[in-house]
Amino acid sequence: MKKTAIPRTALATGIAKVLKRLHYPLDVMLLCVRWYVAYWLSLRNLEEMMSERAIGVDHSTVHRWVIKLVPLFAKTFRKHKRPVGTSWRMDETYIKVKGSWKYLYRAVDKAGNTIDFLFRANRDKAAARRFFDKAIAQNGAPDTVTIDKSGSNLAALHAVNAERETPIMVRQVKYLNNVVEQDHRAIKRRTRPMLGFKDFDCARVILSGIEVMHMIKKGQMEDLGKIKLSAAQQFYPLVS
Repeated sequence: MKKTAIPRTALATGIAKVLKRLHYPLDVMLLCVRWYVAYWLSLRNLEEMMSERAIGVDHSTVHRWVIKLVPLFAKTFRKHKRPVGTSWRMDETYIKVKGSWKYLYRAVDKAGNTIDFLFRANRDKAAARRFFDKAIAQNGAPDTVTIDKSGSNLAALHAVNAERETPIMVRQVKYLNNVVEQDHRAIKRRTRPMLGFKDFDCARVILSGIEVMHMIKKGQMEDLGKIKLSAAQQFYPLVS
């Protein structure tokens, strides 16, 4: 197995603190976390794959690594995310948690770059408003937002515009939203082997890791040098 060559002494303080009580080799933990959020693998798949490499690790331990490390990766990625366009396509998709459907709000620009995402328990005006507030705070205000016929999304945008001097143009044109609906598929393909989440907060963390890895694959991370890096090579510096 290829080493990541990131010594613990070189880690940022916040990440080093989280890793303090995780006693496995760093490269093993990073590999498992990256594979889990990037590929169609279950936790038990990873347990078996590590066993084949003579590394004894329980699937519940891998889950703990994911929950502890993904928020750190996601926070660091935000600092290196490329700017996005000002024409947004917004929609929500369904994710099952404990047998019930929850809602992943997502938006992409017209080029297919991910604007932002937010996992919520309810599908209503408050959830949509929270998504728009978060997306605008992180990415700046768009010129236009295209949505489907959702009344709650429209109401949320009207509430946002009521507080703005320059209103955001709102379009409800379904075919223009094909780009975000197609982008949902990459996220849903990754969650399918998980067979539904058991806990809302864990689902939120794991989905953020999947989204970050999806953005890295789409080339949304700023260049770290002149040589074009693979998605894996871009992932590992997020811990340093």
